[in-house]
Amino acid sequence: MKLEVFSIKGEKTGKEVELPQEIFGVEPNEHVVYLAVRQYLANQRQGTHKSKERAEIAGSTRKLKKQKGTGTARAGSIKSPVFRGGGRVFGPRPRSYSFKLNKKVKALARKSALASKLQKNEIIVVEDFTFDAPQTKAYREILANLNLADKRSLLVTSANDQNIYGSSKNLKKASVIRVDDLHTYAVLDNNCLILSESSIDKMKELFA
Repeated sequence: MKLEVFSIKGEKTGKEVELPQEIFGVEPNEHVVYLAVRQYLANQRQGTHKSKERAEIAGSTRKLKKQKGTGTARAGSIKSPVFRGGGRVFGPRPRSYSFKLNKKVKALARKSALASKLQKNEIIVVEDFTFDAPQTKAYREILANLNLADKRSLLVTSANDQNIYGSSKNLKKASVIRVDDLHTYAVLDNNCLILSESSIDKMKELFA
């Protein structure tokens, strides 16, 4: 499929680019997309949660009252979970939430996400550009020219351009990513995908 190339002023350049069919033409597979997103979110969890159990509570182990004759339940320690300030039963412990996902499954999920964006007409191709220095105002103007000022957008670049990245850093709804780092969640977490011309060739090289 061919898409028109826009300039950073939002004007048509008269050029067209061919999106690789083996990436953007696949039939989206919702289940593998679900697995890839679930794995990404699981990997973001620190897993450092911890609560104290009765063996870890600081307190006396003296028996509180005699075993029988009080008319109430027996109690052996103030650290028991039934008392306020006591330990927690089966509380959370530090653990890793990450799980393995096959490379081919992750690759299919990424292709499915890209194909889904194309089907929804949520992909824009722009000419390659750069800044001499990080300029938030200049990048905001580019988004406005592309009618994306109020939408969540992700710019995909072929290389690591710190000036472009720095220009988008202070914009809440804008983000920038290299083709090498592109993943399923990043594609789906935005209203529009902005592809630089050179990033498409890089996609063919890495994903096809």
